[in-house]
Amino acid sequence: MRPHLRATAARRLALSAAMTALLAAPALAAPMVCGHAGPSRLTVTGEGQSRIAPDMATVQLGVTTQADTASAAMEENSTQQRVVIDALTGAGIEEAQIQTAGLNLNPLMQYGENQAPTVTGYQATNTVQVRVTDMARLGEVLDAIVGAGANEINGITFTREDGTEALDDARRDAVTDARRKAELLAEAAGVELGPILTLRDIQTGQGGPRPMMRMEAAMADSTPVQPGQVEMTAQVEIDYALAGDAACAPMRGPRQGGPVHPPMHGDGAPTPSEPIVPGIVEPLPDAPQMDAPEAGETEAPAN
Repeated sequence: MRPHLRATAARRLALSAAMTALLAAPALAAPMVCGHAGPSRLTVTGEGQSRIAPDMATVQLGVTTQADTASAAMEENSTQQRVVIDALTGAGIEEAQIQTAGLNLNPLMQYGENQAPTVTGYQATNTVQVRVTDMARLGEVLDAIVGAGANEINGITFTREDGTEALDDARRDAVTDARRKAELLAEAAGVELGPILTLRDIQTGQGGPRPMMRMEAAMADSTPVQPGQVEMTAQVEIDYALAGDAACAPMRGPRQGGPVHPPMHGDGAPTPSEPIVPGIVEPLPDAPQMDAPEAGETEAPAN
């Protein structure tokens, strides 16, 4: 085909595409009705908390011993740890509530200037984890284990063995918080809040203890302990449908009359269940014009 004929065909193709886009533009610019893909949606998260008194304490305690040899350090440690365990069972702790958490044996090194390190002895550590369910006797239990030879207490954790009711209260607060946020955002955006489309329980659990009155009345002659309160937390995610004329308005391009590129996931693009409006497409530019060959000239064959 000659160059001027190819140019004419290209111009006709561009004109046809432009006319098609112009004819479709009024329909695309009109307010869109939510169709089979579903209504526009608003996603919000809500958080809730509930506090309750703990009914169980977990104490991590240990016995550390040192000796010249490894066997002597372990033997001395075992003897002292058995005394501690007997003290625990004597204080009303069942053996099922006592669990070994760690057993370590390490050399004791001495470092001198410009000298190789030498072993001066060995250190053995035996750590156990104890669950105390009688909170009124917690101070008494602590006094018993220290008096029996435990020389390490690595911490006390307060928990609620059955916190279902408190956790349910936290979930209710989380749903209420999500609803409050959704109503606020819908009002600010000028849309109506529709029904719930999806609801997801994201995260639940027990938080740290909060200070409360000391239990000195029940433990007047033992170590005072503050169990505090356990905080139950919950988080939910809710998708609300949006109603009203503004909820289903078509999306605009980056500039009026400009092309709308296909949205990509991760840059705020609608999910596959949401309607996608292509916008208005600019016509293709005219193909460059080429002069017709003069009489007597021959057209070079196409490769």
